[in-house]
Amino acid sequence: MKNSVEIFDTTLRDGMQGTGINYSLKDKLEIAQRLDEMGLDYIEGGFPQSNEVEAAFFDRFKKHKLSNSKLCAFGSTRKPGKKASEDHQLNALLEAETPVVVVVGKTWKAHVIQVLGTTLEENLEMGAESVFYLKSQGREVIFDLEHFFDGWKDDRAYALKVLSAAAQAGADRLVLCDTNGGTLVPEVTEIVEEAVKLYGSRVGVHFHNDLGLGVANSLAGVAAGAVHVQGTINGWGERCGNANLCTIAPALHFKMGRVTGMDSQMKRLTELSRYVAEKANLIPDRRQPFVGEAAFAHKAGQHADVIAKAQELMEHMEPSLVGNNRRILLSSLAGKSTIVQKLGHYGNFDKNSPEVSKLTALLKDKEKMGYEYEAAEGSFELLILKVLGKYQGLFTLNNYHLESFKTWDEDSKTVGRIFLTSGGRQYMGAATGLGPVGVLDSALRDALGQKCPWMKDIQLTDFSVRVLNAETGASQSSVRVFITLSDKENSWDTVGVSENIVEASWEALVDGYDYYIHRYGANRV
Repeated sequence: MKNSVEIFDTTLRDGMQGTGINYSLKDKLEIAQRLDEMGLDYIEGGFPQSNEVEAAFFDRFKKHKLSNSKLCAFGSTRKPGKKASEDHQLNALLEAETPVVVVVGKTWKAHVIQVLGTTLEENLEMGAESVFYLKSQGREVIFDLEHFFDGWKDDRAYALKVLSAAAQAGADRLVLCDTNGGTLVPEVTEIVEEAVKLYGSRVGVHFHNDLGLGVANSLAGVAAGAVHVQGTINGWGERCGNANLCTIAPALHFKMGRVTGMDSQMKRLTELSRYVAEKANLIPDRRQPFVGEAAFAHKAGQHADVIAKAQELMEHMEPSLVGNNRRILLSSLAGKSTIVQKLGHYGNFDKNSPEVSKLTALLKDKEKMGYEYEAAEGSFELLILKVLGKYQGLFTLNNYHLESFKTWDEDSKTVGRIFLTSGGRQYMGAATGLGPVGVLDSALRDALGQKCPWMKDIQLTDFSVRVLNAETGASQSSVRVFITLSDKENSWDTVGVSENIVEASWEALVDGYDYYIHRYGANRV
């Protein structure tokens, strides 16, 4: 189709080379299923025989095929001095029984000589023979030209020979890779245009983000004629990461008018980004374009006023198109327009409404005490409910008791008990653990878990502490605690402030549960 661009996802291969990313087999299977539902054209699963997890992953899809995406096995060209048909790695790719195989070949002379330890001519034969053999076995072949841009700048003629050898052998896609992420946008435009003149709709691009240009280079590559783009969800990958598909896909669709297989699922993009982050046990990047919590967030009073009157002047697109939400942040910079918008969920209010004046004054007083609500909208939502007389907490605290102790060189331990009143009944919970905050949370769940089964689905995903007025002496200073909770589909943030770090944490924790039952409708006991 004219103007169509193929989206190739390598989250489960290149993305797993990123720092701190390690998926289990179950994680990989579930992510692949979600990517398939999103309509990506290709999903690269890794090298089938690199370890047991990879082998089991490909075995799973021998019986249960994907619905929309083509699964790809990844490997290198044959080794020097071997026949392609006898190469162990190439045959492993075939044994994975994927419809598509990806083979990577060297295009930079320095790599051929110093890494492969072979001749330039042998390298050409390795690429051509590998592609030809895989094609003869009925596979679609994607040929990744490693370090293509560096190779081109070092010796344009030789890089073109590698490209030509793979093309003549029958490669379906010729992917130009910026393996070390050091190429600039004008260079991409020039080089891709020349490659497209030679091989047209077979040219694809693969960029890394070492200069912060992964997305820009990918879009420039498409503008120059490439019809195939590789990247990862959330831009994860080795070093500074790969080009971010969560930015590339909507930019192609909404900004460049290109057609992709993801177009009909674009409203699930934010959900996909956070789902993959949850599987990786990483906190989503709030400032990520399109899908980050801050992507459509507005703080200053003037900006919030513009949003209320003409939102298209302050946002480049409607957030719901990618499944995100507009956020009006609360802070000392906020004017009454911000408060009016926040109250709009509960009725008709204007700048002269007494509730608006009360909330505006309360916000400023709270911020003087050290509270900050732009990153804790859950707590501010509860503040609104209290002003409107609609707040109903999950429980009333009677008391909690914590005891921390340490013996010799063993890890410290904390024992905690909590006594609550909820729905006219008394509850008691107890727990042991390392830190006091985790113990309080566990004791609370122990007390109310049977009556509130939804609590088991909630996880504390982030905890941060900031010391306030430290100039008075850190041991006497107030602290501000932010807590992020998640039910794996939604996340929300709350805040607590106190001179006692445990009490500040408790306040934020209680707000977190109260906000959940208010926002998502969990039944109170």
